[in-house]
Amino acid sequence: MSTNSSTHIIVIGNEKGGTGKSTIAMHLAVRLMYENFKIAVLDLDGRQGSLSKYIANRHKYAEQNDIVLPTPVHYVFEPDDNQSNIPEITKLIEDLKQQFDAIIIDTPGTKNYLFELAHKYPHTLVTPIGDSLVDLSVIADIDYASGEILRAGHYAEFVWEAKKHLAAQGLPYLNWVVCGNKISPIRSRNKDAVFAKLEDLGKLYGFRFTTGLKDRVIYKELFLEGLTVLDFNHDKLSRKMSMSHLAAKMELNSLAEFIFH
Repeated sequence: MSTNSSTHIIVIGNEKGGTGKSTIAMHLAVRLMYENFKIAVLDLDGRQGSLSKYIANRHKYAEQNDIVLPTPVHYVFEPDDNQSNIPEITKLIEDLKQQFDAIIIDTPGTKNYLFELAHKYPHTLVTPIGDSLVDLSVIADIDYASGEILRAGHYAEFVWEAKKHLAAQGLPYLNWVVCGNKISPIRSRNKDAVFAKLEDLGKLYGFRFTTGLKDRVIYKELFLEGLTVLDFNHDKLSRKMSMSHLAAKMELNSLAEFIFH
């Protein structure tokens, strides 16, 4: 990602809750800010508000510890019955594009009009996914007895429609990245089968797959303080980096490099 290009819009999306979208959104935002990019984030899952809570925790930690932490400009929206906030969100995104290098949009885990609106904008779409067959079903329905792909999953079908919309607007080809998240550190036949199938599905549906982030307690602990694994290099953070922190940081950096290159 270059500061010389137009504003890059990154949507974190999956039509399934609990995949860790907010954790990835926050870590990507902070990583880009440490690289001196100007970042804004939109939490379109305001009813649950995980990303908004993460940012609120970060502001609180910084204030209590008299430390300056890179924190993105943040907006949050909830769905309403009349969809009356669509014009406000649309105008906001256009305004932010004049001010920031990147906009990161965190989406709900179920399809609603805010979920659909977010998918009209991305240059990059990041889809966190677990290592279970249930998680895989949003990408494809598969007959596991034969290994045959029966049909595209509901989210893959939705992304295909989003790609057609983006192409009609003259936007570049969508950089769709599917990344493992909350992945068990224990190797299993099931996990190997899911990952192998995702590699194959990427060629069919037009996404790049990477194994992503393991299921580490450290991510849950850092959420409560609003910190990320990238903050441990901060010269005023009086905390030591453990082996778990270091491993998580390496995973996150590898994921970011994969997404943006």
